[in-house]
Amino acid sequence: MSARSEEARERDAADPLARFRARFALPRDAAGTPRTYLCGHSLGLLPLAARELVSEELDDWARLGVEGHEHARRPWIPYHENLTAGLAALTGAHPDEVVAMNSLTVNLHLMLASFYRPQGRRTRILMEAGAFSSDRHAVTSQIAWHGLEPARELIELAPRGGEAVLRVEDIEACLAQHGEQIALVLWPGVQFRTGQAFDLARIARLVRARGCVLGFDLAHSIGNVPLELHGSDADFAVWCSYKYLNGGPGAIGGCFVNQRHAQAQPRDRHAGALPGARLAGWWSHEEPTRFLMEPQFRASAGAAAWQISNPSVLSAAPLIAALRIFLEAGIGPLRAKSVALTDYLDSLIRPLEPQVQIITPRLSAERGCQLSIRITTGAARGRSVFEALGARGVVVDWRSPDIIRVAPVPLYNGFEDAWRFAQALRDVLAAAA
Repeated sequence: MSARSEEARERDAADPLARFRARFALPRDAAGTPRTYLCGHSLGLLPLAARELVSEELDDWARLGVEGHEHARRPWIPYHENLTAGLAALTGAHPDEVVAMNSLTVNLHLMLASFYRPQGRRTRILMEAGAFSSDRHAVTSQIAWHGLEPARELIELAPRGGEAVLRVEDIEACLAQHGEQIALVLWPGVQFRTGQAFDLARIARLVRARGCVLGFDLAHSIGNVPLELHGSDADFAVWCSYKYLNGGPGAIGGCFVNQRHAQAQPRDRHAGALPGARLAGWWSHEEPTRFLMEPQFRASAGAAAWQISNPSVLSAAPLIAALRIFLEAGIGPLRAKSVALTDYLDSLIRPLEPQVQIITPRLSAERGCQLSIRITTGAARGRSVFEALGARGVVVDWRSPDIIRVAPVPLYNGFEDAWRFAQALRDVLAAAA
């Protein structure tokens, strides 16, 4: 056993959060051996308690039928409220500012329908170049929905030539140049390809100073880095729950709407009011009068006014199990372990330069628990390295044209996982030399 592998085992033995690993199902190979799973940035692992919660809902459905809406052990009508405390804690929001609903892109469309209201000179949207394709599709289709030309109205801010990540001062310069034309800024908390984490409070101050509406995509942020959405004064945020939140494939997503918009009615124009129309449905109607089925719409309080439809109980149940673990572990201790674990993995990979290049920022404050690695000898070799890692039982993912993404997730990964990945990468590179 090498000194480095012994160090990894000692650090795992001293880790107060190591006990949470046993609460997740670890993927195994055909022989039953656990694989080295470092892909929580793409799909988080199954919380073992999720089976019981889903089974309870199925049992209540079988036992109660329609009466489960009111008499299940977790009644289905207010089911989303089971998720509120966990989501509020992880987003740094007030409970009435968050709601679990739909999926990320559906939620983004709902938010853009309310908050992207092009008027006069303010018609443009700013987002990062290389954004997740679903976000870009949503944004361009919303621009076109308003009868505008996406090629003219969309501003995509790219890193400087020869650099992989964005500089905040370039965001500031773009806002200074185009701010009076920008209606809305949509920005990631963590950029999915590079793993760059942004100072959201700083970005919010820059955007607010230019009078633009601000939304965040937190798909790679929630459950990964601490968030303070209420304090940042963003207008809205959206996220999915199948990555770091471990809610399961296609899990119910979530949404944040700042309190200052909560009671604004669609035609309000006073200071701080919602800047446009809100799309409505029966589940966004206030609960006390919802089932009267009257034609008049009375909005629910807070972010729930955007909920529209009742959530899928079977989709939401696993997320209840996952959020219970987050509340028990605490995002503060998880972030501390994440920094230590990602820094450790970084230290194991750096000696492999120049065969590899880590494009994720080196400073802990500028990244979550993801490292994006470029194999410097070309995309074809990078792909072969990725496939060779898979053959060795290492689960990471590939992003075209040339990036291997690795995520040591603090809830269920340990230092030995990081060591095993680095050793496998070293062996694969040596075999291909």
